[in-house]
Amino acid sequence: MDRLKAMQTFVQIADRGSLTRAAEAQGSSLPAVVRSLAALEAHLGVRLFHRTTRRISLTEEGRRYLDSAREVLAAADAADRALSVDASEPVGHLTVTAPVLFGHMYVAPAVVRFLQRHERVRCSVLLHDRTVNLLEEGIDVGIRISALDDSSLVAQQLGSIRRVVVASPDWLRTHGRPGHPRELAHLNCICVRPNTIAQWVFREDGRRLVVGVRGNIDFNHIAPAIETCAAGAGVGMFLSYQVLPLVAQGRLEILLEAFEAPPRPVSVIYPHARMLPARTRAFIDWMKAEFSGLAL
Repeated sequence: MDRLKAMQTFVQIADRGSLTRAAEAQGSSLPAVVRSLAALEAHLGVRLFHRTTRRISLTEEGRRYLDSAREVLAAADAADRALSVDASEPVGHLTVTAPVLFGHMYVAPAVVRFLQRHERVRCSVLLHDRTVNLLEEGIDVGIRISALDDSSLVAQQLGSIRRVVVASPDWLRTHGRPGHPRELAHLNCICVRPNTIAQWVFREDGRRLVVGVRGNIDFNHIAPAIETCAAGAGVGMFLSYQVLPLVAQGRLEILLEAFEAPPRPVSVIYPHARMLPARTRAFIDWMKAEFSGLAL
């Protein structure tokens, strides 16, 4: 038995004083109304109406139940209306994740602008350089700089980012400008990994070219590696957005552009869902507009 539907039928009968008129008001059949009332009375264990061939009237139990039924139906209606508003207007809590530096430089400012536009939304921004599992960690939306390999997620590409080799002007004056990626194997390279040996990937004549590099210093975080490179300690390979400010300032120069590997996609990702909350849909659309055509 659909208890809310049965309550609605009961209230219609009480308001209209007739099983037939209640059926007409609901667009239902008289037998369906009779069955619904009988099922409700059986569930409650009391008779709600006195019924004769000429008239129907509430019992004492029916009068008491009528007030409670009206309150329950009003509360259900209010809950439906509230969700309908939420479904069309961004409201509530949104959790977003992004890589640390890209999140700091690009995503966080975009989130601030989004919240200024949608004041009823509250946002938690989680910055990680590891691959975050959105479903397991309860995250609504992610920004990812890589191809998507999880079929449980949807990815919409925002743009692309290059992986570039850079060095400081001072270092280049002392050591010269390399003309081919293989020359890097004999130069001091600043690595971002737990040890001093790394493989940097390039493209030559449409084919993948891998060069093993090493250096006298390595980091587990990007920012100090970039600063060390800008200070003239060696050559580094970073994502383009990470070094563009220093390139613009003249502290770093991009090398070996003709050998760069294909750009990496930057995507907004989110779990498969038929009915995303309005806040999630609005945020996805916002990020697509913010980063439309992004090419760094």
